[in-house]
Amino acid sequence: MIRIFISYDPREAVAFHTLTQSLLARSSRPLSITPLALPHLSGIMSRPRHPLQSTDFAFSRFLTPWLCGYEGWAIYMDCDMLVLDDIAKLWACRDSRYAVLVVKQQQTVSESSKFFGAPQTAYEKKNWSSMMLFNNARCDKLTPEYVDTASGLQLHQFKWLADDGLVGDLPARWNHLVGDSPPAGDVAVVHFTQGGPWFGPWRECDFSADWFAERARMVRADSDSPV
Repeated sequence: MIRIFISYDPREAVAFHTLTQSLLARSSRPLSITPLALPHLSGIMSRPRHPLQSTDFAFSRFLTPWLCGYEGWAIYMDCDMLVLDDIAKLWACRDSRYAVLVVKQQQTVSESSKFFGAPQTAYEKKNWSSMMLFNNARCDKLTPEYVDTASGLQLHQFKWLADDGLVGDLPARWNHLVGDSPPAGDVAVVHFTQGGPWFGPWRECDFSADWFAERARMVRADSDSPV
């Protein structure tokens, strides 16, 4: 069983469900998919929303190891993604030498804002935490208390680990940043980090046709009833 935790923001519900569809359609292994929705974490997380926080899931992702009882492995994904290959291939990248494995992008931020008009901020290791393969037992510092009180940079820059050597590197195909990553023909996970096709200004961005096709497959009905 591959355990997957996906961020959830009600303003992007269609993105969450389309991502889930893309995972189910291509996986060769059984999946356990959990949405990280803030109402479900009431009493666990109580930190106030930060002015630079554009989504509900900026910090809840770091509860993944705790939600797994610090056992086994788990994948975390932002909801503004689309999977184009078998997620079992990512699962096969598990390496016990590391506490967490990520795609180590060197992202350049040129825009001042992104979806919902939220500010676009630049910082070291930006988007590394948008797709994480957690070795849960080695992430036991990520308690609810720590996640609720640590700064954004402490969390997203992996300062909860003893050193950067515990952060393993995944192939770039597992977190392709639309509009930022160089063109590639073997993309496994598309990340609409600036804004996805479900927002008007990005309806014709790279990979938007793939996203709309996946959404269409999700709402398919084998009947004459309209959907």
